[in-house]
Amino acid sequence: MPQILPDFSSSVKLKYVKLGYQYLVNHILTFLLVPIMAGVVLEILRLGPEEMLNIWRSLHFDLVQVLCSSFLIIFIATVYFMSKPRSVYLVDYACYKPPVTCRVPFSTFMEHSRLILKDSPKSVDFQMRILERSGLGEETCLPPAIHYIPPNPTMEDARAEAETVIFSAIDSLMKKTGLKPKDIDILIVNCSLFSPTPSLSAMVINKYKLRSNIKSFNLSGMGCSAGIISIDLARDLLQVYPNSYALVVSTEIITPNYYKGNERAMLLPNCLFRMGGAAILLSNKRREKSRAKYRLVHVVRTHKGADDKAYRCVYEQEDPQGKVGINLSKDLMVIAGEALKSNITTIGPLVLPASEQLLFLFTLIGRKIFNPKWKPYIPDFKQAFEHFCIHAGGRAVIDELQKNLQLSAEHVEASRMTLHRFGNTSSSSLWYELNYIEAKGRMKKGARVWQIAFGSGFKCNSAVWKCNRTIKAPMEGPWQDCIDKYPVHIPEVVKL
Repeated sequence: MPQILPDFSSSVKLKYVKLGYQYLVNHILTFLLVPIMAGVVLEILRLGPEEMLNIWRSLHFDLVQVLCSSFLIIFIATVYFMSKPRSVYLVDYACYKPPVTCRVPFSTFMEHSRLILKDSPKSVDFQMRILERSGLGEETCLPPAIHYIPPNPTMEDARAEAETVIFSAIDSLMKKTGLKPKDIDILIVNCSLFSPTPSLSAMVINKYKLRSNIKSFNLSGMGCSAGIISIDLARDLLQVYPNSYALVVSTEIITPNYYKGNERAMLLPNCLFRMGGAAILLSNKRREKSRAKYRLVHVVRTHKGADDKAYRCVYEQEDPQGKVGINLSKDLMVIAGEALKSNITTIGPLVLPASEQLLFLFTLIGRKIFNPKWKPYIPDFKQAFEHFCIHAGGRAVIDELQKNLQLSAEHVEASRMTLHRFGNTSSSSLWYELNYIEAKGRMKKGARVWQIAFGSGFKCNSAVWKCNRTIKAPMEGPWQDCIDKYPVHIPEVVKL
């Protein structure tokens, strides 16, 4: 049957109507103030200079009134500026780039799986199917201890990986910023699954001989969203301690968490997680504003853990053979969607223009009063952000967010390419994505970036940054030798 009515949803005229509505609502104050100001100017011109001078002479100013008014203005201004939160700047950051000797091509990964799991061919087939659909490429890396057959990770091996990743990232950051160890006032290290004693933060303090009065924090057990939690903690501390530098280190140590059992849900992380780490320098010093790359605008943390279902999604468990691994249940995407919805509900009013907030409000009222079956309005977050950094936890996560937030292929390009080149590097993946955007020369002054991270618990945390200056494509970094060949086409299934 031929279509009788036109497709209004794709109508060009409707598109321009929506653009006009957005422009009108977002600039409503301007449209209201311009006529008022024009009327005031016309009235002044109509009076003439003599009448205006007479009005001025008729005013009587008492010295006490002038002093009281001046004191009140100064007092209000002082209270306002003292209560205003300190601006937090991202001076610079550095990402760890694993050496080529740690590379794990698909063929190597599967060959090792067949040797390690020779008594469980179904587990080998399962890993192969996951790898074929993972979105990972041939350049991802695993630590040296995992290359042995069979892997026999020790605490010493895990320490060696931590030192390599963390120290390399910090060294690169200090080289880029000229920062000296004695300048660091706050240190925050987050690593979810490897939490040794002495802690990783103590390891950094001892390596770089940091000050004895440094404020040091070591976060663990918070999953892939811990990077944003660290940024939030650093922001709170920088509100308390003026004129300070905060060094944040985000990583995940793979060595002690490699699983050698047969439980399928626990084999999945073996296929996705790879080496990675990032070091980020934050500051509240005003003099850093000119050279800082970004300014932190908002941090929103939501924890969807009201029932046991959320905690069963990602947790550490033992299989019947007593081998420990990370379990990823089928409820993961459901809980992730609920956590994302809570985060969007919180961050939407903070970042969305008035036009989008009004449409959302009208739809919500319509569903409550008229028809609950009305399709809910999904705000257009492209009106609020130029760039999106979605945690590269897996292809399914990126696909779902692209669909639900109605993002274009370019908006999720950084996430897909990071997953392809580096794999799931846990909490540090957001910084590889941000570096990808910079390496492509797409980061302009005033651009807004939304970092979205998911983690166990179940958490959805996000941070909003505003670019301070146009950033030239960096000469160094994790994408240095391969940015020209990206983006690449990633097939749905790579046949092995």
